[in-house]
Amino acid sequence: MWVGFLYVSIGIRSIGMDIAESSVLNRADKNGSSSSAHNRPQVVFGFFGTVKDAGMDESRWNTWRPTVSLFAADQPGLARLELLITDAQHLPLAERVAQDIQQIRSQASVGVHNLAIKDPWNFVQVYSALHEFARAYAFDDHTDYFVHLTTGTHVAKICLFLLLEARYFPARIVESFADSATSPHQWRGRLEVIDLNVAAYDQLAQRFRIERLEGQGLLKDGIETRNHAFNLLIGRIERVALASTAPILLSGPTGAGKSQLARRIFDLRKRRHLVAGAFIEVNCATLRGDSAMSALFGHRKGAFTGALADRSGLLREADKGILFLDEVAELGLEEQAMLLRAIEDRRFRPMGTEKEVQSDFQLICGTNQDLTARSATGQFRADLLARINLWDFVLPGLKDRREDIEPNLLFETERASQQLGARVSWSAPAWNRFMEFAMEHAWPGNFRELGSAVARMATLADGYRITVIDVEVELETLGRGSRLDPIGRVNRGRTLNLVHRVLTDATVDAADLFDLNALEGMLEIVRDAHSMADAGRRLFAASRLQKTNCNDSDRVRKYLAGWGLDYRGCKDALRESA
Repeated sequence: MWVGFLYVSIGIRSIGMDIAESSVLNRADKNGSSSSAHNRPQVVFGFFGTVKDAGMDESRWNTWRPTVSLFAADQPGLARLELLITDAQHLPLAERVAQDIQQIRSQASVGVHNLAIKDPWNFVQVYSALHEFARAYAFDDHTDYFVHLTTGTHVAKICLFLLLEARYFPARIVESFADSATSPHQWRGRLEVIDLNVAAYDQLAQRFRIERLEGQGLLKDGIETRNHAFNLLIGRIERVALASTAPILLSGPTGAGKSQLARRIFDLRKRRHLVAGAFIEVNCATLRGDSAMSALFGHRKGAFTGALADRSGLLREADKGILFLDEVAELGLEEQAMLLRAIEDRRFRPMGTEKEVQSDFQLICGTNQDLTARSATGQFRADLLARINLWDFVLPGLKDRREDIEPNLLFETERASQQLGARVSWSAPAWNRFMEFAMEHAWPGNFRELGSAVARMATLADGYRITVIDVEVELETLGRGSRLDPIGRVNRGRTLNLVHRVLTDATVDAADLFDLNALEGMLEIVRDAHSMADAGRRLFAASRLQKTNCNDSDRVRKYLAGWGLDYRGCKDALRESA
């Protein structure tokens, strides 16, 4: 915890540390002249060293004593020591140190302060005691102050530094070192003053900036993206990924890169040692009925037909890690209810058992649907939506990031080279022809479609060198999904995504746009419905009220049959393409 506080504090104050060369408190200034501090009284704050400073007999002068060494003869400006102890039991030894200091420096004064800290290794107790002491101390603008960081526990040193850096102690740091070679007196040593200055902090801040850029580069898979809005979005995601364990919702069209981004968020957190478990991914569109409950929450042997052995479940497998639920809108309401409790309480009950289990995971959800709209119609729990959309990041499609087509094309070419084990290259005319097309194409499949196009061209190209001929063949394939002629076919590619998943290109080209749009609406309902009857009830909600006997399933079946389709085949095609 203290490291985070130190980072924030340094970031606000914009200062860092620089170890000075001088070994005395009265240092020369940068111009080489004697500092005005030479004529000012100097006060040092420091903890009593229960080991190095201790000793009651004459042998104590035969070992290095860091606190006493502050008052060596060549430190004439030091006038007072504020000696801090954590417990009254150290008072006799601390008073002996005070007497020894006055023995070697008669004009010096020593104040002994018992902070009465019950546990000197407890950060909260030590910091609170020092904070109260600093706020109550009467600092003088005409006095130079130093904090001695050589003595005391590690906790005490850290807390002193934090308070000094935050200017509760308006001081510089002084450290003492054993140095028997410079003096026949073993108790003496040498001193070094440490200043806090802006110049050194700039180097530290630069390190943080570099680390941040590295983190953002990881989230972008190393692609030098040019879209300003997307780069700002990645910057926000990077900060959230490193600072929060709350659920994250990644929205956006199919193929926009939600799964890849979720994986890279995990990689970033793992690189920073913020996660110890695994990355577990599941497409919720593949989960139905008992298999959904079992896959997510686990089951005991015999919990249902086919449960031949115990199963831990994905939530337990994600313990201490990240669980990514892609297409979370496809979860059933019962699974949504159990997921909500698992998020809030970190507890849930596997199927077939009354015993609850625990799993501490971070949740990332992905969807290409409007969860707010689905919540309004009762298809998605409003309380679950409120829990998972604290951080809702909408990823733009490729058509909204056209300036990023070129760097992504380079990335996909490099990836194709790695997959094929050979260097893939482009002829200049081929590159120009593909870029000309790409800047106008609708890209309904987004980055996934771009990657597939490059993979096909690279695989089929002679000598793995993509030529204009290879590009023209590929453009014919891509053009089927987004016609750019003047008779309205562009709308077929840009808005009739579901139609293209279930019909052949020839059937689409032969149909009227009016009929295709009606089919697109039907397919949206079919995709989201729990059954054919459910789809019928939604599609014919008004007309069915005028019938005494209505067979909603039959109306859906007949409509689809008119296109040569069946309900189950449509469901499978829409699910596989999601």
